[in-house]
Amino acid sequence: MTGLKVDIVGVDALGEAEWAEWRAMLAADPALDSPYFRPEFTQVAARISPDAAVAVFSHGGRTVGFFPHQKRGGAMQPLAAPMNDYHGVIARPGEAPSLEEVARTLGATRLNVTAWVGATGADGRDLGEPRRTVQVQLGPDGYDGWYSERRSSQGKFFKDKERARRSMESELGTLRVERGLRDPALLDWLIGLKRDQYKRTGRHDIFACGWTADLLHALLKEDRDGFGASMAGLWAGDRLTALEYSLHAGDQYHFWFPGYEPSLARCSPGILLSMDTMRLAAELGYRTFDFGFEGEHYKKYFCNGSRTVREALVLRPGLGAAVSQAAVGALNLAGGGRGERLRASVRRRWAAIEACETTPGNRLRGAAQAAGAALAKARRPSTRTVPA
Repeated sequence: MTGLKVDIVGVDALGEAEWAEWRAMLAADPALDSPYFRPEFTQVAARISPDAAVAVFSHGGRTVGFFPHQKRGGAMQPLAAPMNDYHGVIARPGEAPSLEEVARTLGATRLNVTAWVGATGADGRDLGEPRRTVQVQLGPDGYDGWYSERRSSQGKFFKDKERARRSMESELGTLRVERGLRDPALLDWLIGLKRDQYKRTGRHDIFACGWTADLLHALLKEDRDGFGASMAGLWAGDRLTALEYSLHAGDQYHFWFPGYEPSLARCSPGILLSMDTMRLAAELGYRTFDFGFEGEHYKKYFCNGSRTVREALVLRPGLGAAVSQAAVGALNLAGGGRGERLRASVRRRWAAIEACETTPGNRLRGAAQAAGAALAKARRPSTRTVPA
């Protein structure tokens, strides 16, 4: 896009005219129908995330797009990364600059995205790798219609969950679900569960930096213009067994941070909670329940819809790109052709570390841990089967 100009401003510099234009852009493009693109999410996240700003793109004197982002040294990322499950330029259909154009116009040393919505290459080619997110789309018969169809097509799975529900109730007491919860103490309980999970699995603790937990707490206080965040909880008797933190806007309900008591995994309390949350939220008019990236086994039984987003790292031309390709070659030699897959794993780890940690020392420590994990993975024998 020739003649593209950009102004980088603080969120507080945007006036009601800009926010009205932002909302009009969202209304014009169904691809942006997610709580993460709403002005309210940007307004809250920009107060919490260090070095936050909005790039305002214009062409021919007319505003054509907004890109909320954060800086970490010379790198740029979508605002609230690594917790932002969808990101891109807020614009009308066909008017958004591509990811490559955004990186060039902003002058970023690198721009790392994990779930980009919209064009990536400036000339129409795709950058990075496609990733799928999965959803439950309710039809005219609502939750009951969805459950009836799923139980028919995925009978073994859902009958098993019905048995798990009866078993947990028999063992621990009557089950009850509450949604719309905004108690900070409950959120702290959930964050504690997630931090224990990250420690067990060797993943970077995204809550250790502090500002990410502050963001979840701040979003809990928002409830305006149809946008908000809340939790749902599942109790068995007097025992809290699972919590799930979600964002919601319009008819979209985005499951964000689930957690459950590990000792009760056999009863699938997290899955039972998601089902009951959908049932209760559907009564309030929610119709799309977004489960984020595919991967966890239960999602294939739940979800009847999907979206494709792009994961990509755009580097300023020069040494960085050359080093990246050389690293892939070395990993391929060491890892039996697994360089590209290992690079994707390392890139995701590094994206989370760089986004969370705001000091060079903390980023260095996180990078060392990620490198160790990648090296261990590279040394493992491949278990991939070779087609006959």
